Amino acid sequence: MTRKEKKDLRVLALFTSVYCQAHHEGERTSPVFAGMDLSRFTLCAECQEFLEYAFSRRIKCPLDPKPDCKGCHIHCYRPGHREKVREIMRFSGKRLIMRGRLDLLWHYFF
Repeated sequence: MTRKEKKDLRVLALFTSVYCQAHHEGERTSPVFAGMDLSRFTLCAECQEFLEYAFSRRIKCPLDPKPDCKGCHIHCYRPGHREKVREIMRFSGKRLIMRGRLDLLWHYFF
């Protein structure tokens, strides 16, 4: 995996973790994927399943360089998952920016 792919996957795990913490209760575990250290993120079973699907889609992206998903002409996610990732990104992006993650604000606009 390239450095950019690893960064994209870490950001996706962060956003999913923030969303999961706010919306789901119950037992959470750290996700494991391709030897990446994701131990600081905790997710419920439903969010882990979603994250595994999203990781597999990101890894299989045929475009190089990979554009932002919102501006892509190829849609990798199934329709239900597309709505879920939009919901997660919208909720978590606002929450993280309010907590002072200005680097995410930069990513949002550029």
